[in-house]
Amino acid sequence: MKLYSSFSADPRMAMPYRVGIGLVIFNTHGQVWTGRRLPKWAGDRSSFVWQLPQGGIDENEPPSDAALRELYEETNIRSVEVLAELPYWTTYDLPPELVGVALKGKYRGQRQKWFAMRFWGDDSEIDIGPRRGHKAEFDRWKWRQIEEIPELIVDFKRPVYEDLVAQFGKYAVPR
Repeated sequence: MKLYSSFSADPRMAMPYRVGIGLVIFNTHGQVWTGRRLPKWAGDRSSFVWQLPQGGIDENEPPSDAALRELYEETNIRSVEVLAELPYWTTYDLPPELVGVALKGKYRGQRQKWFAMRFWGDDSEIDIGPRRGHKAEFDRWKWRQIEEIPELIVDFKRPVYEDLVAQFGKYAVPR
């Protein structure tokens, strides 16, 4: 688990972490769901980022409930079984040039609880379009081998994704 200190000479680093969840969704072939998005901070249309579903936790919402809610909001997926929950929270810090810019300019990074889930539905269940007042998070999606995901993500999130491969890789098998 990554430990951090709130003491820093840089006032931006005294900003809080956004608390949220992350999801590693495995299909019945043992592949992992990834979505492509253009972060607001990226600037140009060539800066798309592939990532795993993630989102915030509402006040007094259990992380497991937030995981299912965010999964539905971002992908329309409901046909899942929870396989595992990391027993610890992961954190990442934004690079200095993104503190005050990314994550609505309010956070220094994220503190996340991650879940592994098995998707038992058909791909036709997946719909990444906007719904019920929520904007679309992704413009494309693709099933991938779990070993690929650390190479897809932005550098500052890579250690978290490497940890997910190590912790949840055992679920990347056909069922």
